[in-house]
Amino acid sequence: MSMPARTILVLLGGVIASVAVVSSQAGQPTVYRGGSPAVTAAAKLPSSVERQLVPTRTGAPLPAAPVFDRALLDQYCVTCHNDRRKATAGGLALDTIDATRIGDHPEVWEKVVSKLRSREMPPSGRPRPDAPTYQAAVTALETALDRAAVAAPNAGRIAVHRMNRAQYGNAIRDLLGLEVDTQLLLRPDETGYGFDNIADVLTISPGLMEEYKLAAWKISRLVVGDPTVRPSVTTYKVSRFLDQEFRVSEGLPFGTRGGTVINHTFPLDGEYVLKISLQRAYAQNVIKGLKEREEIDVRLDGQPIKLLAVGGECVDSKEPRCVAFQPKLNVASGVRILPAEYDLNADKNLEVRFLAKGGPATITAAFLERYATVTEGGGAARKPLTQWQSDTGEGLMAMDFVTIEGPFASKVPVDTESRRRIFTCTPKGPQDETACARTILTNLARRAYRRSVTPGEVDALVAFYANGRAKRDFDAGIQTAIEALLMTPNFLLRVTHDPPTSGAGVNYRLDSFDLASRLSFFLWSSIPDDELLTAAAAGTLHDPKILEQQVRRMLADTRSQALIKGFFSQWLSLRDLANVMPDPAAFPDFDDNLRQAFLLETEMFLESQIREDRPVTDLLTANYTFLNERLAAFYGVPNVYGARHRRVTMTDPNRMGLLGQGSILTVTSYSTRTSPVVRGRWMLTNILGSPPPAPPPNIPALVENGEDGAAPSTVRERMSAHRRSPACASCHNRIDPMGFALENYSAIGRWRTTEHGLPVDGSGTFPDGAKFTNPAEFRALLMGQSDEFIKTLTTKMLTYAVGRGVTPFDMPSVRKIIRESGPKRQWSALVLAVVKSMPFQMNRTTGQSAATVAP
Repeated sequence: MSMPARTILVLLGGVIASVAVVSSQAGQPTVYRGGSPAVTAAAKLPSSVERQLVPTRTGAPLPAAPVFDRALLDQYCVTCHNDRRKATAGGLALDTIDATRIGDHPEVWEKVVSKLRSREMPPSGRPRPDAPTYQAAVTALETALDRAAVAAPNAGRIAVHRMNRAQYGNAIRDLLGLEVDTQLLLRPDETGYGFDNIADVLTISPGLMEEYKLAAWKISRLVVGDPTVRPSVTTYKVSRFLDQEFRVSEGLPFGTRGGTVINHTFPLDGEYVLKISLQRAYAQNVIKGLKEREEIDVRLDGQPIKLLAVGGECVDSKEPRCVAFQPKLNVASGVRILPAEYDLNADKNLEVRFLAKGGPATITAAFLERYATVTEGGGAARKPLTQWQSDTGEGLMAMDFVTIEGPFASKVPVDTESRRRIFTCTPKGPQDETACARTILTNLARRAYRRSVTPGEVDALVAFYANGRAKRDFDAGIQTAIEALLMTPNFLLRVTHDPPTSGAGVNYRLDSFDLASRLSFFLWSSIPDDELLTAAAAGTLHDPKILEQQVRRMLADTRSQALIKGFFSQWLSLRDLANVMPDPAAFPDFDDNLRQAFLLETEMFLESQIREDRPVTDLLTANYTFLNERLAAFYGVPNVYGARHRRVTMTDPNRMGLLGQGSILTVTSYSTRTSPVVRGRWMLTNILGSPPPAPPPNIPALVENGEDGAAPSTVRERMSAHRRSPACASCHNRIDPMGFALENYSAIGRWRTTEHGLPVDGSGTFPDGAKFTNPAEFRALLMGQSDEFIKTLTTKMLTYAVGRGVTPFDMPSVRKIIRESGPKRQWSALVLAVVKSMPFQMNRTTGQSAATVAP
């Protein structure tokens, strides 16, 4: 590595210190201490933080809210929710609480509001108030809570916030122009409140520090170009569960089938070797599909570089390489025949040597389609694993993996996207090198640190530059400085410093640079761009008009796709789709092609919702989606051809909105069957914001269909025992109807009317008594609770935007966000309301604060 080991350890020690120090003493500036003067200078507090921020303090108390009707509690609630029965009533006692001081106990009353809004309480079968009484109670409680929050606001607190893995990769892309696969560089992040960007769980371990160190070393060599790089081999695996009979990606040329698309970064200009390995049958390790001649088209950035041929050479041939070897062995099972050499090694010459420029590139390798066809396949039956294991060489030829080796005869690239971003000046001679290095590093540090940088911080990076320059040349010095920059706390962490003169438990407004960072990490999962930093430096970002302009600009930018990959994919459990493996015996037509089609459908659907600025409730009711031929055939939609996903209007009322999409239905199922409990819990948690409690211990597992010789039965019939149990009924009466509403969809989302020859019953009843018989009716009733869906979405989005759990003290802000998003509830209005909210715009000094307990 380019930096001395001792310096690296000191620098990483600064990272540990910055995580450990969370401004435990208000008014005491955080200092990163280390043995190197350069490191200490690099960690100096930025001038934007050294300025005293004016804390936002509460004003005069507002008039008291209308008194909540205590008699309502006594009549309908305290029979169960009293101090004596508290342990069996969700830990909630309402008999002794003062109903005239609602604001004193938001953690209690927000729970009450939530249960009343969802009509879960009083429970089914108990006396209930009429609808106007319900609404009056909710309005009175919310008004009292909101007024109390205005009188004594609590903005919540985050002191230190580490970049997560996805944010790190996006920051490298936007700072240095390099796409990196962070899954290969950094370990997965912990999650909290459903997201992996929560400050409290984004800690730094010694192992992660080592990974940051190695990542910085690799990235700095790639972006600058290191002439000392030695040839290495990178392997790209093709999933064995990908059906290669058809065109598998829009990134592959038309008229091809199977293969793969590879995004590869070439470290230097030079010569590289690409090798292709074909799939073998499990049993004999022979290459599949060699009876037919196949041609493989290899391209670099869309330009053909070679057409390789394999197969068809040994049909009826007596050449030694084509003849199976039959040794004379005395074995108990008879004569053993060994495969021919050709069957084992026919792909040994499938390689191409080519020249490539340093930097990122796209390589494709795919089989030419031998027969003209307009179809992409309807999902031929997938072989069970036991059948794969006994395979012979019969079948269609397919790729197993591709390797890229190099560079050979290499040189440092002159012009790459990364070098254009880094080398904003070129020294004319040795006398200009330090000044040019300072210019380069000042520009990089401003973007990386997300604020104006001090001369001392630049001096620290120039010291690293001088260290590398002394070893080789100017480029080596810049490479060493970039390596150091990527390991500083200023890059890896967002540290919010309390104003020096503030007291404990005081709300204060974030400075412009902190606000810019919070905004860019929310919408882009990345660092601010130059325009956003310029607005922050000018002090105009707190201007509501300027802020709105920036938000709308950022939403229109392609980088806002990070909302799909970050927020939506975690909220809706889409990330789990990669790990789902439906039982091949029960679902032989599920393969990676269908998995990818499911995911792309939902991602394109979500992106269209944002781009078209549709009402947020359209997520549940939209009459369109995005299909390719494979997925259209799966849904039973005619006249859709090809691998490309395109917008399709849906006429089947059961397939409208998110709840009719295969991605959601698959991630909420078991591998062998549907689960109304899993789907119901997902609905209550992610759509209606009322997650059920964990089940009690020692609950027996559901008897599987036909188990112990039992007659075939539906999931509903087998679950009836749980609903009859008093210990289970209270929760299952809420969970099961939500899951039964989706029971007409199989565990991979295929529509069905029977299960094991028995009719599927998709009917159910909401807590308020409303009944449905199919998914379309269920969705209509669900829209009657659209306020609960909007509240859930808003709470989830605020959690993701700020990076901490939403507390009862935040719920007045959630309600204000909903009000300010307007009657149409469009996406841009909701995002703007979140950005303008107190939890997003402000922070709180250390002192007494609310515990992060979800209401």
